Amino acid sequence: MAVGGGLGGWTWTELTDQLPGRVVTLLVPIGSTEQHGPHLPLDTDTRIAQALASAAADRLAGAGAGCDWTVAPAIAYGASGEHQSFAGTISIGIEALIHLLVEYGRSACCWAQRVLFVNGHGGNVPALIEAVHRLRGEGREVAWLPCAASDSDAHAGHTETSLLLHLSPGVVRLGQARPGNSAPLAQLLPAMRSGGVGAVSALGVLGDPTTASAEDGRRIFTEMVDAGVVAIADWSIGANGMLR
Repeated sequence: MAVGGGLGGWTWTELTDQLPGRVVTLLVPIGSTEQHGPHLPLDTDTRIAQALASAAADRLAGAGAGCDWTVAPAIAYGASGEHQSFAGTISIGIEALIHLLVEYGRSACCWAQRVLFVNGHGGNVPALIEAVHRLRGEGREVAWLPCAASDSDAHAGHTETSLLLHLSPGVVRLGQARPGNSAPLAQLLPAMRSGGVGAVSALGVLGDPTTASAEDGRRIFTEMVDAGVVAIADWSIGANGMLR
């Protein structure tokens, strides 16, 4: 079963009564507060991670006796230094994020048997790998899962815009969407490493959001959830701490 309503809605006494004898997996959405072009909100990555974690927990509910999945309030700040030249971006950096995730995992594992960080922002990956490595080295059952889809573009383009048209259509300023830099990410990385996203796209967009649709967003999100549910159910962890 899933612990309904998400972790934030429970009292400690309700959890104490509900959880003894059960295996608890806490799903923790990890996002960012950063620019996503002129058409998507700053919390785009957090919204996607929260939606994936919630949908996966719902799908997993009832899948096995004695098991619980519950979703924690999202961590809405990450390592977003590549977007720092754009207003609204708030980045805590890789080192601070590592420390946050390590302390989070240590605390949560005092009562949850497993912790899964569900990551919506690529810039968080180095911190997740290091934090999960430390936590697992301490004997804690912790892993991470990306919000990944096949054939996705890099940032604020077709993929993310389609996802938000499906998940949160009211926040998408589709009339403000403009094509950004659609060159392959590998080609853009040298300039981005030295000058951030602003060095390759004045709009902050990598891809073409004008082709996005809610129908594509539903398809992409369904793919994410299907893959996530399988990975969580299998709980097979790679060398980088990611479920595979």
